Amino acid sequence: MKNIVILISGRGSNMEAIVRACASEGWPARVAAVIASRPDAAGLAFAASQGIATAVVDHRQYSDREAFDTALAAVIDAHAPDLVVLAGFMRILTPSFVEHYAGRMLNIHPSLLPSFPGLHTHRQALEAGVKLHGASVHFVTPRLDHGPIVVQAAVDVLPGDTPESLAARLLDCEHRIYPRAVRWFVQDRLRVEDGRVEVEPPESQLLVRLQAAEVLQ
Repeated sequence: MKNIVILISGRGSNMEAIVRACASEGWPARVAAVIASRPDAAGLAFAASQGIATAVVDHRQYSDREAFDTALAAVIDAHAPDLVVLAGFMRILTPSFVEHYAGRMLNIHPSLLPSFPGLHTHRQALEAGVKLHGASVHFVTPRLDHGPIVVQAAVDVLPGDTPESLAARLLDCEHRIYPRAVRWFVQDRLRVEDGRVEVEPPESQLLVRLQAAEVLQ
């Protein structure tokens, strides 16, 4: 039975999707704790309602990123995590923290990496005029938003889309691919070779949801 620790900063909708999938699909794992960087993170209430241990490590109480990360790691490690999941955790982590959890920390980023790392990805996609946008679950490495990709989801960019409408349409896809990636990890099905992630036995690592009326051949 593997222990999963999930880090959030806000509503934690991806956290909720993972918690529900873990229970309904009978993973060989449990969500041991949900830890927030803000005391007002709405996702804490859901986690507590599911009987999951919760904690807050308020980044505003620390003088620098190193001090915050040291405190955060101590709280995480108290739960003996096999996997740390970043689910809307809005903090940039120090290289030493990332290395401490190397190979056992996942993140979801709202773009088709390596395109549009960083913030405001939906706006970046619209400004670039791309026809496909999406989300990527990846292993966390010291280079921001550039770790090996586990699974991606793609949606078409529609006429009249705004950053808000694009984000809303993509969120359902995020709720499908993030639990899938976590399940593969706890089932020991992920292999990383030369920066590429393979699933054994093979399973689709791409979810495509198109709403365009016509598909060009």
